[in-house]
Amino acid sequence: MPQTSAADRTHRLVPTPAGRTHLVEQGAGPLVLLLHGFPESWYSWRHQLPALAAAGYRAVAVDVRGYGRSSRPPEADAYRMLDLVEDNVAVVEALGEPSAVLVGHDWGAAIAATSALVRPEIFRAVGLLSVPYTPPGGPRPSEVFARMGGDEEFYVSYFQEPGRAEAEIEPDVRGWLAGFYAALSADTLPEADPHFVAPGGRLRDRFPAGRLPQWLSEADLDVYAAEFERTGLTGALNRYRNMDRDWRDLADFAGAPVTQPSLFIGGTLDASTTWLADAIEAYPNTLPGLRGSHLLDGCGHFVQQERPADTNRLLIEWLAGLPG
Repeated sequence: MPQTSAADRTHRLVPTPAGRTHLVEQGAGPLVLLLHGFPESWYSWRHQLPALAAAGYRAVAVDVRGYGRSSRPPEADAYRMLDLVEDNVAVVEALGEPSAVLVGHDWGAAIAATSALVRPEIFRAVGLLSVPYTPPGGPRPSEVFARMGGDEEFYVSYFQEPGRAEAEIEPDVRGWLAGFYAALSADTLPEADPHFVAPGGRLRDRFPAGRLPQWLSEADLDVYAAEFERTGLTGALNRYRNMDRDWRDLADFAGAPVTQPSLFIGGTLDASTTWLADAIEAYPNTLPGLRGSHLLDGCGHFVQQERPADTNRLLIEWLAGLPG
């Protein structure tokens, strides 16, 4: 395989419905679009960009709307799922390609799956990391989250209240991010579940203190913190604040499977894979084009950063088997 390095990356801004989308591109070949989750950026794919490029793919990691150097519309409802789908379509068009493979992590997985569901003529295959596919439909999301946790509050409900999480995070962005990443990583998992907030408390009260996970260096943390210090967190958090709107917008797709060739990679120590174990079991019906479902033993939530070699191998094997 040809050798590639960070020096081979190209940063670009392309026009999208958001205004502009920042992307980082490496390699040549079939287009693979990489979508990050919360609270991250294109940098979450720093290990995948050179590996995919070396394997013969045009790997493109984006800053999702509201993040990094991409546009941050001020309206909360500008972050609904269908808007993010159209951003992805516009990126493919701006890159001069007829179609793309999508790979997403965390919220990026949900955005990727919905993009494949809504625009199958553009997105020919989809890889999902950490968050399993669950078809649209079911009860109203805000009502489901309100019932979780008993006397405590589920983190999604906490994030959905405008300004509340910002007031916790923005006075100490770097410290909060360090704790959040550690709370969901295999080697720094806290004893108390960090997804719930005690009455009168803060989400960070259960974050590990003073320890970074092995996958995250001080320099890596600086990259993430610098972006959020500059942008604030509202654009990122607005994704959570549109879940009921998404539920209404996607009503016509209730129960619909994603039929394109697909892949799932998760971690056995990630709450996303344990809470949504039923969704993984339902893959024969919800992902009939599934070509591999992998749970990495002893891995937490940030699979492509915690276990980059395993993730790269599984992605490249899957991509190599896709129809041209």
